[in-house]
Amino acid sequence: MDMALKTPQLVDSKLTDQFGRTVDYIRLSITDRCDFRCIYCMAEDMTFLPRDEVLSLEECARLIKVFVNLGVTKVRITGGEPLVRKNALWLFEEIGQMEGLKELVLTTNGSQLWKQAEALKRAGVKRINISLDSLNPVRFKQITRTGDLKQVLGGLQASIDAGFEGIKINTVLMRGSNDDEAMDLVQFAIDKKIDISFIEEMPLGEVNHARNSTFVSNADTLKLLQSKYSLLPSTETTGGPARYWRVANTKTKIGFISPHSHNFCESCNRVRITCKGELYLCLGQEDKIDLMPLLRANPNNDAPLIAAILDRMMIKPKGHDFDLRRAEPAVVRFMSHTGG
Repeated sequence: MDMALKTPQLVDSKLTDQFGRTVDYIRLSITDRCDFRCIYCMAEDMTFLPRDEVLSLEECARLIKVFVNLGVTKVRITGGEPLVRKNALWLFEEIGQMEGLKELVLTTNGSQLWKQAEALKRAGVKRINISLDSLNPVRFKQITRTGDLKQVLGGLQASIDAGFEGIKINTVLMRGSNDDEAMDLVQFAIDKKIDISFIEEMPLGEVNHARNSTFVSNADTLKLLQSKYSLLPSTETTGGPARYWRVANTKTKIGFISPHSHNFCESCNRVRITCKGELYLCLGQEDKIDLMPLLRANPNNDAPLIAAILDRMMIKPKGHDFDLRRAEPAVVRFMSHTGG
């Protein structure tokens, strides 16, 4: 796979928006496909994109190179489920040692890690986030519709054995579904000496269940956990929106990503790119630019692509407008479309 591209020399170009925020973190989806159908992420019957409407892995690598040249230091590869993409490992190997990229991370459902964890570590992946919403096999199957908890836990253990610098489980608590497992999931993380983040459910996608009735506030989850654990507020960051607390006398920290109860937009440093090459400037807004036409019309010249990216940064919105009281979701696209 030939990566010989003409990239202009960049001196002071940085991704800075109209509010003075510097974007140094991108989340890139490499596929809309997934072997799970999590109820807050996808419909049960999904129609996936034709192959020619999805970025090639070479195009993904080219985009990452452009963004790194513009000052991005952290790249997260997402999906769908990124590890179901054929030859996905090539992409990790291609960008894992890229000069200027400080952190290559992966978000995954964990289903493929049992066979790919070691190779991903060798490729240069620093940290892995694994979605895990239940430790009950029956409930896990209900939430994911197709997932096998045993396989995911096996993949998590394979990641631990491979020696990643950071492993974290991400959990979306939903009232009446898995909200009674917060304590168990934290204790699981403590026992495994890994981290955990609780993510408030976001009003994205079609109305497939009453999100207002299932919503669990991170403030309530924190209060619950403080009744059992000694939690110490921390200023640590992994470059994303999570606010962390250290569990005293353990190696575990607990993160809270709270788009409803604590709007984190004032420090937003990231943008998302879908597997179609759509650059979304905000998860909760529809502002975007289609990068695929620019990539394909200029196969050996990145200048038009760079100009478009720099131009669109100036319309990055101040923040999202999530409101659970709305009858309709804030954005009518699934999480899987935007990239996790």
